[in-house]
Amino acid sequence: MEDYKKLLKKALSELPESTHSRERFEIPKVKGHVEGNKTIITNFTQICSTLRRECSQVIKYLQRELATPAVLEGTRLVLGRKVSSELINSKIERYVQDFVLCQECKKPDTILKKQDKILIMECTACGARHTVKAKI
Repeated sequence: MEDYKKLLKKALSELPESTHSRERFEIPKVKGHVEGNKTIITNFTQICSTLRRECSQVIKYLQRELATPAVLEGTRLVLGRKVSSELINSKIERYVQDFVLCQECKKPDTILKKQDKILIMECTACGARHTVKAKI
């Protein structure tokens, strides 16, 4: 039995280090371009489906945070001014922190429910319930 444990330790020590740790949930990066004075996000519906949130909620949040009008045209979102992709990505990451990830277990398995006039985030993984402090 000791020989087995020694061989197991040796085998584990010789395994290569994992250089790429991949989590179950990754926020997709914005893909798009600037067209005149407008910014067009071509993968907007894919981002919303990954976050498991309605497009209207995410649009409303981005409009408020970026201070620009937005229109959903098919699968793409058209913003009314030039906005850098870094700024859009940072706003989407903030949205995920506030409205998607559970505060207890940090998993994205959450549902937004409205009770009376209070928005509540309910985690289907751990069962935690928290009020959402930010506004959509």
